[in-house]
Amino acid sequence: MPDETPSIEDPVRMLTIAISSSALFDLDESNRVYEQEGLEAYRRYQIAHEDKVLERGEAFNFVDKFLNINKLLHKHRVEVILLSRNSADTGLRIFNSIAAHGLEITRAAFCGGESPYRYIHAFGGSLFLSTQADDVAHALKHGVAAATLLGGGSASPRVSVSGKEELRLAFDGDSVLFSDEAEQIYQQQGLDAFAETERAQAADPLEGGPFKEFLRALHDLQREFPESDCPIRTALVTARSAPAHERVIRTLRAWDVRLDESLFLGGMEKTEFLRAFGADVFFDDQTQHVERASPHVPSGHVPHGVVNEPG
Repeated sequence: MPDETPSIEDPVRMLTIAISSSALFDLDESNRVYEQEGLEAYRRYQIAHEDKVLERGEAFNFVDKFLNINKLLHKHRVEVILLSRNSADTGLRIFNSIAAHGLEITRAAFCGGESPYRYIHAFGGSLFLSTQADDVAHALKHGVAAATLLGGGSASPRVSVSGKEELRLAFDGDSVLFSDEAEQIYQQQGLDAFAETERAQAADPLEGGPFKEFLRALHDLQREFPESDCPIRTALVTARSAPAHERVIRTLRAWDVRLDESLFLGGMEKTEFLRAFGADVFFDDQTQHVERASPHVPSGHVPHGVVNEPG
């Protein structure tokens, strides 16, 4: 019978995710103390409450299911790193809460008020999730897939719509998985020009966007499970429709990456589809899509591409 304890000696390539403490746990009450009374009052508050376990945050389900992959594979294949603006002193409550919730998170950087994004590469992070938009923007500029999580989604434990404890991730296409080359044409010349260009260039793969390498690493991880019993499920949820679908399909083939589900919505509102899919996190470059979805599923804004440029 195989040992169910993950082995840290296995020479496998790790898939590492970095996450802020405010994305992992609900720190709204603590932040109110900081905003209303200042840093010293915040420090005293956290120390006084360091044995009180923090409630789950927007990304808790995602992290919990992601770390469970190690148990399913019986080896240490994935890792979550905590990157926090807290000091180690105030961060003790964070680590106490990690232990209380049974999360296998052992590495962290507490940066004492400064942005922690500079440590992502040192830890080998492939994805950064935070509630701090500035930190996310810095991470994206340095080549790391990153998203700002918006509040409002349910953080209670839930079983997916399939009835299994699957990790379910949904991605927008242009400016997230793919570059914004097609989005630029749409924004500058309109829908007809976009459709005509995509039809003419259907055989030409799109360039990769900020989440291309993370998706590829996730797909490699999926391949380690039987296809009929994989605990990770991915979906493309895009406003594209025919004939602009063909270039997307051929691009993913060229990358040798398979998405489990592809939804071409032709401009329809995405929220009900994301609820039906049961996304643990949804990533999109457009704030209106993220804001509409966030009360229903945890949602991350990817501030990349032409729609996020000033002016």
